[in-house]
Amino acid sequence: MPPSDRELVEQTLVGALSASEVTDVVRLTGGASRQTWRATVDGRPVIAQRQQPEAQRDMRVEATVLRAAESGRVPAPRVLACVDAPDGVVTLITGFVGGETIARRLLRDDGFATARDRLAGQMGRAMARLHRVDPVDVPGLERVEPLALYRAHLDEYGEPHPAFELALQWLEGHRAADDRTCVLHGDLRLGNVIVDGQGLAAVIDWELAHLGNPLHDLGWACVPAWRFGSPLPAAGVGTREQLLDAYNAEAGTAYTRDDLRWWEVFGILRWGVMCITQAQRHLTGSTRSHELAAIGRRVCENEHDLFLALEGRW
Repeated sequence: MPPSDRELVEQTLVGALSASEVTDVVRLTGGASRQTWRATVDGRPVIAQRQQPEAQRDMRVEATVLRAAESGRVPAPRVLACVDAPDGVVTLITGFVGGETIARRLLRDDGFATARDRLAGQMGRAMARLHRVDPVDVPGLERVEPLALYRAHLDEYGEPHPAFELALQWLEGHRAADDRTCVLHGDLRLGNVIVDGQGLAAVIDWELAHLGNPLHDLGWACVPAWRFGSPLPAAGVGTREQLLDAYNAEAGTAYTRDDLRWWEVFGILRWGVMCITQAQRHLTGSTRSHELAAIGRRVCENEHDLFLALEGRW
């Protein structure tokens, strides 16, 4: 009988970290793109993530980005190893960072009141530090032309979504002349950060890192889906001004709310197309998952949010 995933994680940790004892190996819930495990290795808690077969990029690239981010003083888990498991699956091993990731707890629990006050600014500073990383230091990342990519995905699926078509036309007609390129996280939002009582402890989930315009990360953090019901636009915890002021102070830029608008509209479109993509993984049988099926039902939310954004109610 072949080893179970749990046994493979144990074997990987022993080999990669020269461990004498691996205990408390538990698969964590949450996340639709990879297996994530927590374990104790010689008394030290670690996280191990196994790359999914359908992943489009080797996880070693992500490990390189994480190392570069840490060197740039971005709060992020420390990379301990990135190796092939005994079954050939690339596995990223990082140090464990304590704190909370669940958005509804971060937005509601009294224990995170101080963190909520600080988080928008801390996220803005973290983005600015990441965007200072030299792309030369992260080989394997590619620049993504955002509209072309998501237009191609939408056309590939062949589903009628008039709201998305309207948004694409608006985005084409209002494109800003800004060709700056930097290292982007690609998914920096509430849910992909670890927060403790003092605020941002670590930025996690780096699998969508790529090269692009710095406003991509800023606008993505303000997409309505990532407010989780909060009236505050910046990650559900602050104002756009708090996010921008912290970013501009750290980066030496002068971005405004108007600069964000195009990227917020794009972010809503992007998440809507990503919801279709996630559902297709379930519907085609490549990854049967109730979570992926449920994400597919959120397409209509993004259509609604796009109408509001295009009307200026953003």
